[in-house]
Amino acid sequence: MIAIVIGGSVLFSGCSQYKAENAVTIASQQTAPMVSDNRFDNQASRNQGAWGGVYMSKEALAKPATNIVDAESIPKMLDDASLQQWLTKFEGSTQGKTGFLTTNGKKLYDDSCAGCHMQKGEGAQGAGYYPPLANNSKMQSKYYIISVVINGLRGMPSFHRMMNDEQIAAVTQYVHSDLNNFTDIVTAANVAQLRHEFPPGSDPSE
Repeated sequence: MIAIVIGGSVLFSGCSQYKAENAVTIASQQTAPMVSDNRFDNQASRNQGAWGGVYMSKEALAKPATNIVDAESIPKMLDDASLQQWLTKFEGSTQGKTGFLTTNGKKLYDDSCAGCHMQKGEGAQGAGYYPPLANNSKMQSKYYIISVVINGLRGMPSFHRMMNDEQIAAVTQYVHSDLNNFTDIVTAANVAQLRHEFPPGSDPSE
């Protein structure tokens, strides 16, 4: 009985120690050398090479770097007729001076506010909500309007960088008095009281 157990132990231990020298394993497949003939060298490089899909010959790598697009052939942005129309609309200049130049409150409103809040300040709803500015009790406070124009509000951008104190005062006066019937006088000094040194970012959420 003891002999059988010992024999069985020897038999099983022999099986556990068996090694197949030529057995295919996952590790052996991953470490196997890349084999290909000349027809598939490029594809092999794409599939297994470190460049991950980019192949260049030694000759191509030896050539001096060149631009794919001739930058000199691209029209200058300032020569774009459409840009010139926009600069005219917003009274800008191609000589490094862009933005609003007028201090006419209605024109400033038409050019910068009416696109969302509508021509008569009635507001709109669609892809977003644009609150009415006309007949709106919030517009009674000139400082509220100034603050919103300077800092932006929700989806509305900040005009801190785009308008100076006189321009913000003018558009505020238009919203306060023309779109509503409030009678306070809005001055550049009122705007200066609320203007600060750290304008919001270009993203309205900032």
